[in-house]
Amino acid sequence: RCCRLLLPLLLLALAPRVSGGLRWPRRRWPVPYRRFDYRPKTDPYCQARYTFCPTGSAIPVMKEEDVIEVYRLQAPVWEFKYGDLLGHLKIMHDAVGFKSSLTGKNYTMEWYELFQLGNCTFPHLRPGMDAPFWCNQGAACFYEGIDDAHWKANGTLVLVTTISGAMFNDMAQWVKYDNETGIYYETWTVQASPDKKSTVWFDSYECSKFILRTYQKLADLGAVFKKIQTNYTSIILFSGEPVYLGNETSIFGPQGNKTLAAAIRDFYSPFKPHQSVREFFVDIFKIIDHVILNHQFYLFYNLEYWFLPMKSPYLKIIYQEVPLPVGSKASFGI
Repeated sequence: RCCRLLLPLLLLALAPRVSGGLRWPRRRWPVPYRRFDYRPKTDPYCQARYTFCPTGSAIPVMKEEDVIEVYRLQAPVWEFKYGDLLGHLKIMHDAVGFKSSLTGKNYTMEWYELFQLGNCTFPHLRPGMDAPFWCNQGAACFYEGIDDAHWKANGTLVLVTTISGAMFNDMAQWVKYDNETGIYYETWTVQASPDKKSTVWFDSYECSKFILRTYQKLADLGAVFKKIQTNYTSIILFSGEPVYLGNETSIFGPQGNKTLAAAIRDFYSPFKPHQSVREFFVDIFKIIDHVILNHQFYLFYNLEYWFLPMKSPYLKIIYQEVPLPVGSKASFGI
């Protein structure tokens, strides 16, 4: 399982060549992230090694006159298990903290995978099922307390703004909407080149994007943010213009494209969980060979499949600065 979780950080496996695809009908880049009317129940097959949001609670209703401090929280991914190991690669997890002046209580809010990163990034190939099986939901988690040691030891815990209780309550309503309609985790950002002005084909949808949306919502409600530098992790694939392939039914259904279906399954096969050490290294060599020689990747986004004609440098992990937002309403001062 550990090997499977680390694979997104390495060069990626690619499948046999695609002979053709469907024209993306809207010609809009980046492809808009799809929102849904409700969150479906998860399949019992999807299991997490670490329980999602084990101490989670409902977001409280604050008194409107309360004064609430807002904190930026950031720590290396899996810091609780590996310490600062992934921090050296700038692979960071983001959250936001709140402190009520009236009650003195602290709270933490974050957004992450229900079944860990590996399951969100790659599917399972289940016996008797033609289509890859995904366990890729993500969701918000809110709980009382801020684990100071966790965020301070190898990361960041810093005050970024102060809001009223009324603003907090408005934010809570927005969080409910955002959480019920944006339900699938998307690991990858895909763009045309490392150039900052290059075309972005797909944008990721993960923990840092939730924090950025939360900050923007608070700014729109009137929060004034401090002028401090804030950086976030992105895992970027580099590709020529993507080719739209279709959805699960059109590819894997009774009238689907059997050749394409087999190619997609072959592509995902090196990412299977519970590999032996020998199998892990064999698959790594397959990954390196395929991505460099064949320049191909199959992406699952918005419950649809895309073909990416990969190009150098193929994959890059960046830790880029994203300034704290400026709101669109009159500022709230305390």
